[in-house]
Amino acid sequence: MIVSKITEAVIYESPDGGKTVYVREPGSDVQSRKLHWESEDSKNLREELEESKLWGNIRRAAKTNPTIRRALDEAIMLYNLSK
Repeated sequence: MIVSKITEAVIYESPDGGKTVYVREPGSDVQSRKLHWESEDSKNLREELEESKLWGNIRRAAKTNPTIRRALDEAIMLYNLSK
């Protein structure tokens, strides 16, 4: 039997025991891998980290941007009033 088409293999990696799975081409480095699948726990953690990073960026921007500072102050005030 002659195979007329050769398919290229891919590498699946999971740094956390199967909760998150990445795929990459053979010979490529880790930075080029793509997210293939992640568990709900991993997704929630990733979303929390992204949100935390966003709020850090907002706080840093508020130091030099008066409009963002006012909006952040208002958000903090509303939060404190709602407790």
